[in-house]
Amino acid sequence: MDYIEKVLEKLKEWARKLIETLLGPEVEPEPELIPIPVNEPGLRRR
Repeated sequence: MDYIEKVLEKLKEWARKLIETLLGPEVEPEPELIPIPVNEPGLRRR
């Protein structure tokens, strides 16, 4: 069983490398922007 697990792990590694080669490295998600309140009454005219 240990041999099969090692083979599967190697296959996963090769598949990951192949996908990275074809599509580029994994894209990291953009950090979520935090809204910053601004107290400028002159900008809010309705």
